[in-house]
Amino acid sequence: PILYSYFRSSCSWRVRIALALKGISYDLVPVNLVKDGGQQFSDEFKALNPMRQVPALKIDGITLSQSLAIIHYLEETRPNPRLLPQDPKKRAQVRMIADHIASGIQPLQNLSVLKQIGEKKTEWAQNCIASGFQALEQILQHTAGRYCVGDEVSMADLCLVPQVANAERFKVDMSPYPTISRINKVLLELEAFKVSHPSRQPDTPAELRA
Repeated sequence: PILYSYFRSSCSWRVRIALALKGISYDLVPVNLVKDGGQQFSDEFKALNPMRQVPALKIDGITLSQSLAIIHYLEETRPNPRLLPQDPKKRAQVRMIADHIASGIQPLQNLSVLKQIGEKKTEWAQNCIASGFQALEQILQHTAGRYCVGDEVSMADLCLVPQVANAERFKVDMSPYPTISRINKVLLELEAFKVSHPSRQPDTPAELRA
């Protein structure tokens, strides 16, 4: 497998965690979203992913984009350890939380959106994340055990940790979200979350390395 990734991309981080949890070794090709006006806009990368976004994963003779689609494929083809619970209700809750973050928070504070917002981009990102986290904190109070849904690491957790990192980068006050903060802290102790961390990638700038 070949993963096209950017160290700071939260969507790429989700996939790196999934690959690490499932013990799938891969080659990483960095795509710098800032350098050269954004390497994702090159003709070469556009041929890989017409949306010009990371991640993209070449695996089993196909190229996939969209982090949740990639994780679903990995789940269906390499089911251990599972990232979706067997219980249908819990599985629905995992998907709900993953979508809440991947559709309802992350795109609104994404690099391409912030470029268009201009000077107020930090304030915009903070508001989008805070609004999403207020709802998420409420949801997690009903679904969480040790992790987002019960006591098994799931796709929801793969979305949560990168989004909290974004929140911290935009200096969002995390004190109103004790459940999110608790789960995030526990997850960051797990090896798969450590090795996939933005501070430990081949393309991480020296000053940001762990």
